[in-house]
Amino acid sequence: MVYGSVGAGKSSFISSVSSIIRGRMAIPATASAITSDASFTTKYETHRIQKEVRGNFYPFVFSDTMGLEGSGGVRVEDIKLALKGHVPEGYTFNPVAPLSDTGPSYKYSPSLDDRVHLLVCVCDANASEIKESVLQKMREVREAAHDLGIPQIAIVTKIDEACEETEKSLKNVYRSGYLKQMVIICHLILGIPLNYILPVKNYTSEISLDDDVDSLILSALRLIDFGDDFIDKM
Repeated sequence: MVYGSVGAGKSSFISSVSSIIRGRMAIPATASAITSDASFTTKYETHRIQKEVRGNFYPFVFSDTMGLEGSGGVRVEDIKLALKGHVPEGYTFNPVAPLSDTGPSYKYSPSLDDRVHLLVCVCDANASEIKESVLQKMREVREAAHDLGIPQIAIVTKIDEACEETEKSLKNVYRSGYLKQMVIICHLILGIPLNYILPVKNYTSEISLDDDVDSLILSALRLIDFGDDFIDKM
């Protein structure tokens, strides 16, 4: 499951992974191309990536969530319920009230497949700072996942916009002092180990695939194996 602040690039990351794996530009997750303080994603959506043979899918799925906001957006209570598998596919998040365990949409007996196996925090490297109210929500989500034994990683997006060196060439990503600082900040804020925080550039305006973009995203995707570690413990 991916989560993070509004506009961090959650849906774009899912779309980018799908494009790379399928070998062509694909848009399975609707993302907003307009800067906004409100989340474009409002529903809890599961995205599967189809193989060449129609009806066959790769053995992992992404669950997209509404963005975290200071006084709105997805409620932390709903994310906690989603971690446990109680939030159904297609559920529309309500910023005013969380999903109730007495409501018709609540999943009372979630299966292991309904539960989250890996939590992915998406951070915007171009953001000058994240509001403390949003940071607090991110910490609460992280603590809830930790209590459930769910592995966690972080993706730092928009690295080309945040640093002149990476804007010139993505090959400079690990030479950038600014991005190194951003990774350390994410580590200190979220408590996620440094080697589990990976910088990426999502596909946003491109019309064809690029090897440098692919390389960074595929490096992050390798950590998806942590989800198997969670299942092995169950």
